[in-house]
Amino acid sequence: MTTVTPSLPDARTHRPTREEAEAAVRTLLRWAGDNPDREGLAGTPERVVRSYEEFYAGYQIDPVAVLERTFEETDGYDEIVLLRDIRLESYCEHHMVPIVGVAHVAYLPNRRVVGISKLARVVEAFGKRLQIQEKLTAQIANTINEVLQPRGVAVVIEAEHQCMTTRGIHKSGVAMVTSRMLGAFRDNPETRRELMAMLGRRSALQCG
Repeated sequence: MTTVTPSLPDARTHRPTREEAEAAVRTLLRWAGDNPDREGLAGTPERVVRSYEEFYAGYQIDPVAVLERTFEETDGYDEIVLLRDIRLESYCEHHMVPIVGVAHVAYLPNRRVVGISKLARVVEAFGKRLQIQEKLTAQIANTINEVLQPRGVAVVIEAEHQCMTTRGIHKSGVAMVTSRMLGAFRDNPETRRELMAMLGRRSALQCG
């Protein structure tokens, strides 16, 4: 069985105070060459810290707990459950800039199902952290696999990385696609083809 490690970083036991965080933002503003005391920036440190609470809210969510409430009254339903085009907003752990795209999450139930909003919540729990897309894809799939113990799990993520579009090589309109297939989606070509057919239309990222 796959081992899930959604635990919070050890550094959280030494989390800086809000005042220390705001002081750090003031330091960055000075480093950028501006004056944090001027009128337009006077409230910026506080606003940035509040924004970070939202951007990185995933550290406060236990994705395992999100999935623990399941339902067994399914009348024997055992086909693919797919939640497609889940809006994804994450943050590159190398440059702390946004990763924006969509996630597609599917599983094959094994006697029990979970509310579909919980799948989106798991994507958010891992997405709203500092991430690389490969790890994010694996974390979502591994957690669903361990908690629900379905016959198969598939996660596909399509996203644009602002560390590539707004800096460095400056290549816009480029999407990175990652996937993680477990159980029947990995071992059964027919099941995998069925999923790919369900995902066959243009994604929300491409249509946007």
